[in-house]
Amino acid sequence: MRVSAAERAANYAILVLFALVALAPIVTILATALSPETPADAQAGGPLHWENFGRAWEQGRFSEYMRNSVVVALIVVSLATVLSLMAGYAFGAFEFRGSQVLFYLFLVGIMVPSEAIVVPLFFDLQFLGLTNTVWAIALPQVAQSVAFGTYWMRAYFRGANRSIIEAARLDGAGHHRVLWQVLVPVARPALVTMVLLMFMWTWNEFLIPLVMSPNAQLRTAPLGLALFQGQYVQGTTLLAAGAVLVALPVVILYLFLQRHFIAGMLEGAVRE
Repeated sequence: MRVSAAERAANYAILVLFALVALAPIVTILATALSPETPADAQAGGPLHWENFGRAWEQGRFSEYMRNSVVVALIVVSLATVLSLMAGYAFGAFEFRGSQVLFYLFLVGIMVPSEAIVVPLFFDLQFLGLTNTVWAIALPQVAQSVAFGTYWMRAYFRGANRSIIEAARLDGAGHHRVLWQVLVPVARPALVTMVLLMFMWTWNEFLIPLVMSPNAQLRTAPLGLALFQGQYVQGTTLLAAGAVLVALPVVILYLFLQRHFIAGMLEGAVRE
């Protein structure tokens, strides 16, 4: 079906309009972060004040908060990825008694918001002596990520080429070898998409680190940004610079993995 020049122009106009709407907040924050903080800065420096990022980094103690976020993200993404692959393989490649009920139980982790369980979860972890530790922040997010990861990888493994699995089993490969040496290499787009989403959600999580570390010893980057906002209510320049610093790791990771991310999203869209 051929598209007329008018229809093509209208499509591009709509896409450009939505792109401008999406990019406007980002451009505004970047412009604010690079603007002069004081009148003296406006007279002394040039049009772009990159030193605002250094000031925000030092005054907001973002080195400590970013380090905590990196540690939590590494724990959550690593554990959740391994567990999601194994659970998704079990639910996607096999049919066993109670599999549907057990799978729906996994989905509860997606449907129930963290706000509904954070208070009893805090007392449970306090009873175990885990509050104010990195595990109190990481383990609840591992559970939430495994719920999504199991659903995601189950959909992929259910649509995987059965002939590859059968050929591997005829060669004497066990379940461990079939999963890690046969299915995981060809599941790279879906796997990268899942890892990126898990990292993004973990990095941006605010409520669980706030509640699970009541003495504020383990503030993550979003908590540090909220504290920085309280200290610099009038200083929108440094606040915008801090927001850019907090968002930068997710942006960088997406730029490196965008090809696999888009391929995984498109591949998942056509699966049942």
